[in-house]
Amino acid sequence: MNVDDIKVFEGDLDSAVPEGPIQQIWDDHRFNMKLVNPSNRRKYKVIVVGSGLAGGSAAASLGEMGYNVHCFFYQDSARRAHSVAAQGGINAAKNYRNDGDSIFRLFYDTVKGGDYRSREANVYRLAQVSNNIIDQCVAQGVPFAREYGGMLDNRSFGGAQVSRTFYARGQTGQQLLLGAYQALQRQAHAGTVTLYPRTEMLDLIVIDGRARGIVTRNMITGQIKSYLGDAVVLATGGYGNTYFLSTNAKGCNASAAWRAYKRGAYFANPCYVQIHPTCIPPSGEHQSKLTLMSESLRNDGRIWVPRQPGDRRPAAQIPEEERYYYLEEKYPSFGNLVPRDVASRNAKAVVDAGHGVGELQNGVYLDFSEAIGRLGKQVIKDRYGNLFDMYTSITGEDPYEVPMRIYPAVHYTMGGLWVDYNLQSSIPGLFVLGEANFSDHGANRLGASALMQGLADGYFVAPYTVGNYLARVGADTGDSAASAPEVAQAEAAVQEKIDKLMSINGKHSVTHFHRELGKVMWNGVGMARNDAGLREALQRIPEIRAEFWENVRVPGSAADLNQSLEMAGRVADFLELGELLALDALHRTESCGGHFREESQTEEGEAKRDDENFSYVAAWEYTGDGSTPNLHKEPLKFEYVKLTQRSYK
Repeated sequence: MNVDDIKVFEGDLDSAVPEGPIQQIWDDHRFNMKLVNPSNRRKYKVIVVGSGLAGGSAAASLGEMGYNVHCFFYQDSARRAHSVAAQGGINAAKNYRNDGDSIFRLFYDTVKGGDYRSREANVYRLAQVSNNIIDQCVAQGVPFAREYGGMLDNRSFGGAQVSRTFYARGQTGQQLLLGAYQALQRQAHAGTVTLYPRTEMLDLIVIDGRARGIVTRNMITGQIKSYLGDAVVLATGGYGNTYFLSTNAKGCNASAAWRAYKRGAYFANPCYVQIHPTCIPPSGEHQSKLTLMSESLRNDGRIWVPRQPGDRRPAAQIPEEERYYYLEEKYPSFGNLVPRDVASRNAKAVVDAGHGVGELQNGVYLDFSEAIGRLGKQVIKDRYGNLFDMYTSITGEDPYEVPMRIYPAVHYTMGGLWVDYNLQSSIPGLFVLGEANFSDHGANRLGASALMQGLADGYFVAPYTVGNYLARVGADTGDSAASAPEVAQAEAAVQEKIDKLMSINGKHSVTHFHRELGKVMWNGVGMARNDAGLREALQRIPEIRAEFWENVRVPGSAADLNQSLEMAGRVADFLELGELLALDALHRTESCGGHFREESQTEEGEAKRDDENFSYVAAWEYTGDGSTPNLHKEPLKFEYVKLTQRSYK
């Protein structure tokens, strides 16, 4: 891929945002949608891929409405989706703390936190439905933390000066997923939802320009099979594992979205990758993933490093005046609760300057001694006990006695398949929810917004917009499409790729190539990016990919359970997606949010946007293997949150 060969198209993307005041458009839009009569809904078959918060809530909601839903996921149980790993909380504009929160303030904070690279209409709708999410989850029995008087408790998160984050200790994602899971299981028992565990989507079937089904592999038997329907909903998460080391579970992958991209769905803003500041640093080359410590810890933990570079003394031996609380000093208004991209870049800066702590000097301290002295150990234990236990299990250190050591790591991806206001991709009939789409977070996601988006999309947006689409196209449950040549072609392409992977029988494992890709991505397309590093990555990634297809070793058989084969297919996709990510980062010669170009920064080292030239969504169109994709630009307009350089000082 060559940045100089990019063909640019402007004005051809229809975001489908209704006209009118932003406060009214969602309500007006819902009223103007076409409806499906309740007795006719069972005639429509909807395929949902993914069972996390977005997929599980969408499948449960559509099933409750009476649609014929088929839900596919690669775990053995829907409740094992990676949404369980979200720890800190979920945002909503309830204003229970009476500290000035509102729907508009949540909207404002999210647009500003995303560094003015998100679509205003989608973000406002997210803020609008946030309160409904809390009511829905409380009704399901989600055990949110409560104050003494019984009201739901809130805590602060980065990028906001109000307390709007609802939480269930350090297991918020797990508890929310259990709420969606029980709703999903209820519909499975009622017969409106059919569940397909241990089934992985490997291709999208497009017939007459519409998404009509998927090709899957049964991960137990190896059977390749197609499933057809009237609409397809992808809720398959992000692509953070492109970097090899990340906070994502090892099974997290981007294959469903990437195969959809290669069938014609545009991929938007792939360079927007979130580096989370609060992760346990790697302890050596042996690691295959990293562990997240919740952002909620920054409420009570203070972040610091030794003021003197190279100071190797234990934390307890460094007096207060020799400690550098760099976030509190640089950003007095927000302190340790600056947004994730700001906290991450500053951690990198102090470590690069020689202030790193730990045996490998690759971390900073997150210190709870002041909070324990002020509140008592039991209060801290009640708030974060399970997180402290997890840290101790991994590091062997007791954070009640010594500071935690943290360092940034890849966590979340704001880019994803392009969708319009209805969450429909550039392929009619293909809807994309949650982290798999690009729509709500701009260039940087504020903490506690991922759970909010997943449930907003699944419970309160997709049930309306998918229904509107189905009402307009009419029911065809796949009988006429089953004989379409596109079905056999998609199945053959999947089988051909599997056969090729199994036949190479090279010298290196799948993990070897994934690790090599990860090093290139972290070094060249990580927290700080520059022209030379990105061009080097664009040269190196195709070389790794070529070697992969010549020398990868996939043991076992394709006709039964084979985790090496599963990973090989996913890494093959990462080796293509990583190149697009680097190309997007090279073409965007500005800094914004998680995308930091060293050539574009202020004198203070802050991200410096170029609104005149880059205030748009970059939506990439696949043009063939090895070819430079086309770039479609969706202009971003900011009528309600005026463009300004971010400041958290």
